[in-house]
Amino acid sequence: MSLDPDDPRPPYQQVAAAIRAAILTRTIAPGDKLPSQNELAKRYGVARMTVQQALRILKDDGLVISRQGSGMYARERTERPVGLRPHLEKAFEADDVSIDFVGYTAETLHGAIAEPLDKIRTGRLTPKSIRIRLLVSDMGQPLALPAAASGDIDESARARQRMADIGTRHISAVRDSVLELADLELVPTITVETRAFGSAPVFKAYVINGDVAFFGFYPVVTHDVRVGGEKVSIFDPMGKDAVLFHYTDDGDPESIESTFVVQVRQWFDSVWNSVATEVTQ
Repeated sequence: MSLDPDDPRPPYQQVAAAIRAAILTRTIAPGDKLPSQNELAKRYGVARMTVQQALRILKDDGLVISRQGSGMYARERTERPVGLRPHLEKAFEADDVSIDFVGYTAETLHGAIAEPLDKIRTGRLTPKSIRIRLLVSDMGQPLALPAAASGDIDESARARQRMADIGTRHISAVRDSVLELADLELVPTITVETRAFGSAPVFKAYVINGDVAFFGFYPVVTHDVRVGGEKVSIFDPMGKDAVLFHYTDDGDPESIESTFVVQVRQWFDSVWNSVATEVTQ
C-alpha cells in the first residue's frame, strides 16, 4: 500500500491518517498490536523515521500506546467518542455510497465530505453511486429550539429563520458539490434529497453505508446572536459541541451495536416515509 503522490500532505501525516482511519474504523481493533515499524515502513513505502513521526502523532492523539519491549498497541478507548470524519471518508471508497443524516444544519457533514469529493474529482476515488438523505427540523413551525431566551414569540420566530438560513446554505452546498460530480460524469448515479419534520433538533445521527451509525445529543446553550441586525439571546442546540458515539452493524443479531444501527435505520426510514415533507431549494 503506497502513499498517494497527489496528496499534498507530508508522508508522515499520510501514514498517520491511514493508521488513524484503521483504528477509528476498527480495522485495527482496540487493544490490537500494530505492525512493527519496519513492517509499516515497507507497507507504505517510506523510511522508518517517517513511521516514527506518524506514530508520535497518533500517540499524542491518544490513539496508540507503547508497551516496553512489546511494541505499539491501539489504545483501549471504548469509553471515548470516535471521530466521524474518517468513517465518512472511508465510506466513499465503496462502489455504492449512502449517507443518511438527521440533525440541525448539516454543517458538519458539509465539511466532512469535502476531502472525499475532491478525491473523486481527481480520480482517486471512483464510486458508482452516491445517495444522500438529509432529514432536518422544519424551522417554519413553532419549535422548542432554537428559541428566544426572553420567551418572545416574534424573537423566537426570527431565531428559527436565522437557523433555517444557515441550514439552507450548508444543505445547498452539500447538494451542489455532490451533484456536480454527476454533471462532470464522474459518478453515474447520484441522488440528494432533503425532507423536514416538525420536531425540535435535540440530537444528530448519521447512518453511513447502512452499517455504521453515529449518534449524539445536542447540548443546549444560551448565547447572543444577531437576528435582523439586533442582538438576541437565544437557547440554541450546539451542533459542533455534540459528542458522537459510534456503532457498527457486524451482522450479529444479538450484538447491542448491531441492534442500535438497525434501530437508527428503521427510525430514520419511518420518519422519512411518514411525517417528513420534501424540501425544495
